[in-house]
Amino acid sequence: MNLSLNHMTAPNLGWDDFLTLAKDIGATGIEFRNDLPTPLFSGDTAEQVGAAVKASGLTFYGLSQVYPFNVFNDDIAKEVADLIDVAKRCGAQSISLIPRNDGTGLGDRERQINLHLALQEIKPMLDGTGITGLIEPLGFERSSLRRKEEAINAIETVNGGEVFKIIHDTFHHHLAEETEFFPQHTGMVHVSGVVDTTLAIRDMEDEHRVLVDRNDRLGNLAQIKSLLHQGYEGPISMESFSPAIHNAPNIAALLKESFEFMKKAEN
Repeated sequence: MNLSLNHMTAPNLGWDDFLTLAKDIGATGIEFRNDLPTPLFSGDTAEQVGAAVKASGLTFYGLSQVYPFNVFNDDIAKEVADLIDVAKRCGAQSISLIPRNDGTGLGDRERQINLHLALQEIKPMLDGTGITGLIEPLGFERSSLRRKEEAINAIETVNGGEVFKIIHDTFHHHLAEETEFFPQHTGMVHVSGVVDTTLAIRDMEDEHRVLVDRNDRLGNLAQIKSLLHQGYEGPISMESFSPAIHNAPNIAALLKESFEFMKKAEN
């Protein structure tokens, strides 16, 4: 199991300390983000960071994010081009494309048209770069792309299978009440847990996303097991948004415990 670490889980750490944390907990790789309070790479160059990741023995799985990619215009095109450039320079394998999540653009034909247009425009930008565009459906009712099947249909419509894959996020899979898995189309799995027993599904938000343990309500082990048994071999990356995790003084120990718990899915 390729257990990885997303920088959102420890956003208070600089990129170098984050690499140390990932190594210490036995992660196989990392994802960095451009939406944290500190600037991407804290002002150091992409080349410096890429070299440090390589020297650490970790794999640079992904670089997040372009939002909202499916409201495509000149500004989004520039964001995509810039993120692809950074990914090439630092050696990231993928960039993340996040759909509009503000309650607009939800209409049936409107959703598909906007998604197809964005993928048509982004596809030639990725062609020949060796970088994968990872599309992440968000299960919130306000999201303009809730379900993985809709993303896959759009990828196939634009013949984008060589450059696009999806992110299976266990939180969003649960929120969208999806049942189907698409391991052959999946390039990344994001995991997190929700343990608050007072929350209805529709009330679950990012801040409720802690680490995965035996109190998890999202069925992480079952989801991971299904993906692995159906042939998924890519990274499984911890992505916790909870301030309680961000500020935990013993985060390394907590992550080790969570990783050990998730390894039960291999059995």
